[in-house]
Amino acid sequence: MLHENLNPMNKIISVLSALLLSSAALLHAQDPDSLYNRMQEMNEIHDDSADSTMMLVRAIDTIDTQDKYVKIILFNDHTWDYIEMERPDIDTTGLFEDWDIESIHAYRDVKISDLPEEVDLLLVDSGHHFVAPFVGRLSSTFKYRRGRPHNGVDIPLRVGDTIRSPFDGVVRYVGGGKATGGYGNLIVIRHPNGLETYYGHLSERLVAENDLVAAGEPIGLGGSTGRSTGPHLHFETRYMGKPFDPERVIDFPNGALRDTMLTIKRHYFNVGSHYGMTDKQSKAVTDAVYYRVKKGDTLGSIARKYGTSVNAICKLNGISSKKVLQIGQRLRVR
Repeated sequence: MLHENLNPMNKIISVLSALLLSSAALLHAQDPDSLYNRMQEMNEIHDDSADSTMMLVRAIDTIDTQDKYVKIILFNDHTWDYIEMERPDIDTTGLFEDWDIESIHAYRDVKISDLPEEVDLLLVDSGHHFVAPFVGRLSSTFKYRRGRPHNGVDIPLRVGDTIRSPFDGVVRYVGGGKATGGYGNLIVIRHPNGLETYYGHLSERLVAENDLVAAGEPIGLGGSTGRSTGPHLHFETRYMGKPFDPERVIDFPNGALRDTMLTIKRHYFNVGSHYGMTDKQSKAVTDAVYYRVKKGDTLGSIARKYGTSVNAICKLNGISSKKVLQIGQRLRVR
């Protein structure tokens, strides 16, 4: 039975802090004092029914259940009760389309051309909140890096720092080792508005596939697993599987949401399209054509191949016509 190894005299004072600690992941959804108030209410109920000649009945400990939103409360009279925490209210309409817990990326059959020119996504409202996954200055942004697309942002941290879900959602993928490649220990969360958020290089993963998570709930601990030169969080935002600049959503140094509504435009799905650009600038980058330099290439031969001029290529890339090309170098040609 639950009370067989109970030692009431050693636990009477510790219960409130134990409950608050065990339920810290759920505080976003309610007033921070509500857990304490719930405990007080339960104690008052027991007090009213207790014989005044006997010791006061008090809650002394909590036990987790298979449902993380339900706790068992133990009392010092060898009785127990259940307390249900507030759950995220998630609209699951369309949430599980292209649901895949075995693969890092979902929506593999969706092309950018299949997406609308723009779509409005509600991020927060009176019943759904935001908590920054981690607050800090960025060490790397959404861009080409060493000739490869860097599809997210990097935030330096210490190993073991807590990473939180920014919005309510459901965990779609959890993996590590060779299966995730450069991501290292990785978590992917799908949110009701269609966004997916990625968390890479973790030292620990605190959730499992299909877990319901609330905004602000700890989901992992920062680390340096995978292809990483030091402890940091690699964070991505994707819509229908296509990455776009996370800075369009979050002001990371201040841990703030840019706006309650996010408008995603099709031309955002290009690693050259950044937060702060005008639509004209973003579209120009999206329409740009690039070429990877091969052995034997010259600026003249590349220009002839694309029907342009050496001067035009030099202007687009900010280089001199005397520039020595490197094999593998990426040049914008239009």
